[in-house]
Amino acid sequence: MASKDEPVFYAPIPSHPTHQNVIVLPLYQPASYRRRRRLRLCLIPTAVLLLCAAVYCLYPSDPFLQLARLQLNHVRVNSFPKLTLDVSFSLLVKVRNRDFYSLDYDSLVVSVGYRGRELGFVSSGGGRVRARGSSYVNATLNLDGLEVIHDVFYLLADLAKGIIPFDTDTEVVGNLGLFFFKIPLKAKVSCEVYVNTNDQTVVRQDCYPE
Repeated sequence: MASKDEPVFYAPIPSHPTHQNVIVLPLYQPASYRRRRRLRLCLIPTAVLLLCAAVYCLYPSDPFLQLARLQLNHVRVNSFPKLTLDVSFSLLVKVRNRDFYSLDYDSLVVSVGYRGRELGFVSSGGGRVRARGSSYVNATLNLDGLEVIHDVFYLLADLAKGIIPFDTDTEVVGNLGLFFFKIPLKAKVSCEVYVNTNDQTVVRQDCYPE
């Protein structure tokens, strides 16, 4: 170690310093690691697509109802001792399950009305519709001695034309069996049925789901 009295000499800084090139090499990754990374990047969109497909398939949808056949058995207007209406329908209702699991319905109700007023209804028992399947339910509605006091003028006018319009509402209430869960569902379809009183036939039928 130099003493306090001895002078200290430093080397002068060169006027033209030399440059050194430094090469930075990337981190070496094995080929197996790169393959696994590419595989993970490809699996992410595939997993998203599979999840979307699973949600689409498992998401519950209401059953599809269709009045497959409506047959008029008879319609008769009684004027004595008072103005009453006798009508009888035979119906065939189609219940289609659009889901990938079974549908258990508790009841199927069909009601008939005239100009917005319900005349009567018929109810059937429960049943089961398999996944992506259909079931047909028969029902007969007999209504005798119906009083149409409020709509007597409309009824007389319809009788003069020979066509009586009826309203039908078909409703099914049930549950979807998804694993251990029960998902309540309800479906309804309404129809306007035009009946010819002369030859006792259905002239036109317009249906729309609700």
